[in-house]
Amino acid sequence: MRFSTFLNARSMGPEQDRDVMLRMIAHTERAEAAGFDAVFLPDHHFTGYMPMASDPFMFASYLAAKVKRMHFGFSVTTVPLHNPVRFVERINILDQLTEGRVLVGIGSGTTPEEMIGFGVNYKDATRIADENLAIAEQLWAKQAHDEPVVFETGHYKGEVVQRIAPIAYTPGHAKLMPVAMKETSARRAAENGWPAFIPAFTPPKIGGTEPMLHVRKYFTIYRDMLLAAGHAPKVVADALSWSTHTYQCVHIAETDEQARKELEDILTDYQAAVDREAAFNAKAEQTEANKKTDKNHHALTEDWIGTWCLYGSPETVIEHLKPYQELGIGNILCGLLTGPLTEKREAYANQTMDLMARHVIPALKGGAA
Repeated sequence: MRFSTFLNARSMGPEQDRDVMLRMIAHTERAEAAGFDAVFLPDHHFTGYMPMASDPFMFASYLAAKVKRMHFGFSVTTVPLHNPVRFVERINILDQLTEGRVLVGIGSGTTPEEMIGFGVNYKDATRIADENLAIAEQLWAKQAHDEPVVFETGHYKGEVVQRIAPIAYTPGHAKLMPVAMKETSARRAAENGWPAFIPAFTPPKIGGTEPMLHVRKYFTIYRDMLLAAGHAPKVVADALSWSTHTYQCVHIAETDEQARKELEDILTDYQAAVDREAAFNAKAEQTEANKKTDKNHHALTEDWIGTWCLYGSPETVIEHLKPYQELGIGNILCGLLTGPLTEKREAYANQTMDLMARHVIPALKGGAA
């Protein structure tokens, strides 16, 4: 079982942006030393979700000069907001800089406020994502003397006459990671031999106290498709080793009681940040084309905690994760920085990372490369 850290901290104002970025750089270096296998970065805009998320590829390229072993993941890239040419170019550059240690999560996005900033209607996002990915595949395959790749989607247009430079380091291109919620997304991952994000809920309800029911369902569908696709055993093993179950908030303490108390402290600050952003989201959803149909639970409800949180003593956390390991989940993505990134929050994160490094990772890692 692999373990990855998720840079999902928040800045609460412009005066905090630089400090939050510096703390995330230090956190990443600490995570590599602690034995984490990857750092995952989100792709978010305008919301204060985190200041580096407006260009996670640029931030990852900076981190790539500092950490030499970890993979770089994206959870997830909002594909409709990226010009397909720039999408391919940036991924190829990072793939070269990291010698293939790139995992690009792909999705259509969840936040209308971010969509309208790029001139995209929320209800058009899935269609635009599919169009952009189809164009990207053409661009990755194009040789210099092939016919030009010409595209016009209604949102993006262009004509690429030569080729994308640089070429990808990974044969074909860096691994993409769809969210295996829809059959088409699971099949895209399986047929290409890519890993996938495995959901812990089924919309329209986002949350619940029995996430394993959903994880088992979606993972089994993805795994069976992957095995049926006819890949070499090494390809299958690598894809499964990065199949990812995400916890938005992971917190470990010496006892279960301490962990729960500190978790509630973390989630209180997190929910305050979410509430601050709600008014801006409401402005973005005033038109029918940008109205969301699903709503997340309050972070201090058992439904939210049950789906999105992993907490307890090291022994409790190990026992919680064993069924996921037995199922075949390869990678646990850990939100260690959830909420505003204050000194207190950083201390909680360091406490969790230290206990993971000393207890959880050695118990469950099992020789992952």
